[in-house]
Amino acid sequence: MELAEIRHELENTAKKLADFRGSLDLENKEARMAELDDIMLQPEFWNDQQKAQSVINESNALKDQVNEFKELFDEYENLEITYELVKEEDDADLRADLETELVALSARLNQFELQLLLSEPYDKNNAILELHPGAGGTESQDWGSLLLRMYQRWAEKKGFKVETLDYLPGDEAGIKSVTLAIKGHNAYGYLKAEKGVHRLVRISPFDSSGRRHTSFVSCDVMPEFNDDIEIEVRSEDLKVDTYRASGAGGQHINKTESAVRITHIPTGVVVACQSERSQIKNRETAMKMLKSKLYQLEVEKKEEQLAEIRGEQKEIGWGSQIRSYVFHPYSMVKDHRTNAETGNIGAVMDGDIDEFIDAYLRLRIS
Repeated sequence: MELAEIRHELENTAKKLADFRGSLDLENKEARMAELDDIMLQPEFWNDQQKAQSVINESNALKDQVNEFKELFDEYENLEITYELVKEEDDADLRADLETELVALSARLNQFELQLLLSEPYDKNNAILELHPGAGGTESQDWGSLLLRMYQRWAEKKGFKVETLDYLPGDEAGIKSVTLAIKGHNAYGYLKAEKGVHRLVRISPFDSSGRRHTSFVSCDVMPEFNDDIEIEVRSEDLKVDTYRASGAGGQHINKTESAVRITHIPTGVVVACQSERSQIKNRETAMKMLKSKLYQLEVEKKEEQLAEIRGEQKEIGWGSQIRSYVFHPYSMVKDHRTNAETGNIGAVMDGDIDEFIDAYLRLRIS
């Protein structure tokens, strides 16, 4: 890289940092951080643990954002100093180090910019992710289990906690449905990019003739809301069923009817939870899920933003997919909304889906 190119990259970096500083409103964020620190020092802080955890989460998120910006700015200033040394001494090794560090800083800036894009009302919330295979029997149900693993691996790489709220295994392999709670800052903001139908093309391992099959799985994502949602749920509007939980989960699994399914009769919304051994706790979690869905429906009606909050409901089949995963006759994953694509399908199935999420979020603001 010529010195003129390095100078150009440094100037672009300086402009980005200036833009970030303006959008961050550092002074107000630091004032809020100090306010939260004072709250956490109060003797009664831990009396309400749920509220306390909310304060801690907000404080940590603000500190992470402010500290990350300061680190980026410090790194930029160090590179400016290195650039001046390279100009004076024309040291090849020093120039190589400068180029490497400039590329690394550019990548960090892009990730930081992506975080700043997550500024919609529910982006910071935990996410509830549901997978529902379409027509196709065992083949589609197996595709559902591959997507389940992909999202679990992605969440692990992000440092998010994953909890299986409901799991219905397939008849021979895979899943009939699964509901996950993915917990971490901005989990919903990232995962809203995954709402829609995911299409798989491959030689089916379940077809003795070795024919190529196409399968579909619907992914629905919604923000998880806290217990303080102001929404009325009348007991007479609920149909509550209990059943034996399926899959791994401890000594009570398949022995007691600890799993809970709640149907909200007026809307037809159905939620289920079997993650806890206690029926009472499963009911509490299911009610929280139900309130999240009902609250979401209210927001959609009031703000007329169905496409942005929940995503369009489409048939799980041809022509409605947001992304295609082709295993055969070639390897490719392509997002049909952004045209982002990669041939490294193995990495994608191991959870490397950030490039698709990044492209989707940037498209929404372009």
